[in-house]
Amino acid sequence: MSSLRAILQDRFGFSDFRSSQEQVCQSIVDGHDALVVMPTGAGKSLCYQLPGLARKGTTLVISPLLALIDDQVSKLVAKGMRVEQIHSGRTREQSREACIRYLKGELEFLFIAPERLAVPGFPEMLEKRRPALIAIDEAHCISQWGHDFRPEYRRLGERLGRLRGGGATGASLGASTGAAASAAAVIGAPTGSAPIVALTATATKLVQDDILQQLGIPSAKKFIQGFRRTNIAIRVHEVPVPDRGQAAAEILAGKGRLPAIVYAPTRKVAEEISAKLTKAAKGKLRASCYHAGLDADTRETVQEQFLAGKTDVIVATIAFGMGIDKADVRTVIHAGLSGSVEGYYQEIGRAGRDGLPSEAILMHSFADQRTHDFFFERDYPEVSVLDQVHRASSARARTADELYDDVGKCSRESFDKALEKLRIHGGIVAGLDGLFTRGTADWKMTYERQRLHREKSLQQMVDFVQSTSCRMSYFLKYFGDRDAKGDCGICDRCTRADSDSSRELTSKEKTIAKLTLAALSQSNGLSIGRLHEQVGEYQRGVDRKLFEAVVDLLGQEGWVHVRRDSFTNESGKLISYRRVEITDLGESSGAGELDDLRIAEAFAVSEKEPKARKPRSRRRTPAARSSRWSGAEA
Repeated sequence: MSSLRAILQDRFGFSDFRSSQEQVCQSIVDGHDALVVMPTGAGKSLCYQLPGLARKGTTLVISPLLALIDDQVSKLVAKGMRVEQIHSGRTREQSREACIRYLKGELEFLFIAPERLAVPGFPEMLEKRRPALIAIDEAHCISQWGHDFRPEYRRLGERLGRLRGGGATGASLGASTGAAASAAAVIGAPTGSAPIVALTATATKLVQDDILQQLGIPSAKKFIQGFRRTNIAIRVHEVPVPDRGQAAAEILAGKGRLPAIVYAPTRKVAEEISAKLTKAAKGKLRASCYHAGLDADTRETVQEQFLAGKTDVIVATIAFGMGIDKADVRTVIHAGLSGSVEGYYQEIGRAGRDGLPSEAILMHSFADQRTHDFFFERDYPEVSVLDQVHRASSARARTADELYDDVGKCSRESFDKALEKLRIHGGIVAGLDGLFTRGTADWKMTYERQRLHREKSLQQMVDFVQSTSCRMSYFLKYFGDRDAKGDCGICDRCTRADSDSSRELTSKEKTIAKLTLAALSQSNGLSIGRLHEQVGEYQRGVDRKLFEAVVDLLGQEGWVHVRRDSFTNESGKLISYRRVEITDLGESSGAGELDDLRIAEAFAVSEKEPKARKPRSRRRTPAARSSRWSGAEA
């Protein structure tokens, strides 16, 4: 096998490895299976490309997104590599030619989508020339605990078993049809079993373990590192949903904020914000929308224009970004709460890949949690719905339509989701002919665990928003990166009083803060609505947006804790609300500390003139009874 450094210089044009890359590559070259968890832009791709070349055979790369495959293939071809790809976006003739080149040993890399391994005859074709290395990109898609789980990825382990080992070769596997079969006579294979390397930018300890279990490589060496991004300043602000388009426009109008990506929670919101950006900039800002509802040609054009610098801002759903390597993105804005910490970290990682200062700004509010509740209920039906579908199945193979007809009262969307989940958890078995039979009876336990995990993922994102510690340190701990360099020094938590875009609180904001703390000090916690009412009893004309901006600031400082709570009303409906509680720090802080607080200028709410209202009797403020906030009424 060739020297790793020689290949690095001759084939890739790099003079040296990045941190830990050489150690990872050498381990794989030596034949060890590996799990590589490195953030976006840290050089994961080299960790399978270089070992693949060193092992002198064809590296089989399995990747879930066509855009990701196209991007990797074009880059390798540009470096003079012998590369082919097979997926649904290729013609039959192109795929057949790729098979011939693979069987002849002409390829250094063959990229495929995971679904190809389910095509009859395709795995057998691959077995005729065993690969030197098998690389699984975006490996978190394998795990039911991952943030972007793909059911088809779940079956990779069983499909790769024969492919990686020293099974039969050549004609003993049976003849394939067409031109690919005629090439079988020239087959040869590298000695020893092909190592498997699983790569992902985001995986918690639970996801890491599940990946290795599903792939059947429990002894694989783990390489988890590089999650610290020293050039991305993360800032989190509570912004009402209707105001986010304008807030994004104000942010992006600042010097050095372009190019930028704005992530929106839905297609509709993406289109609305894109239109607002264009209108606010009066034609000076080139903004485009990107989401899965657009046709393929439009998405490709938008993507190419952004990469070429002809578009300043992409406003997109999370469908955008995978496989997109634009080094100079200066700002990533989230116009809504992400569904998981893993997803959020991966998306902000598209900023500042050139190493220059960049920003990641997250706008959120309680309304985002209700949006995620809707998505959750849609994507993870109640167990009772799955049970209906499972009971409708039998040992006799049936079509999906036949099962649906027997289920009874259930929407087709809920049925399809239930069928998908039952397939994942073994409750129903899908044949290659598109027919379904009843599977195992113990699917409920694993499904309920997955459902609970998804609920927990959103709460972890809420915890990140409310955390008073360094944003980057939070990520390092979350992903298990043992980086000991301390806090980042540039996020909103590390630079509370030093930001150029912040200001001191107005007298009215300080009064609202004092009244809020006073009311909370006399209770075990209040709903955000009741707290607003109590503050309004002692401070006339407290605008709700202004009030919530102050509460958000107090939460950022760790003086109050805002958590999600719920109750069941008389009609039996579960009602969610925000509950605010004072912390020990809030109890012990005084007016002097309040004078030191600063609020971000871009997100501050302008004070409105109070509407005239009838005089009302004044009740004693809770602050007058006790607490350090006894002067709150002043």
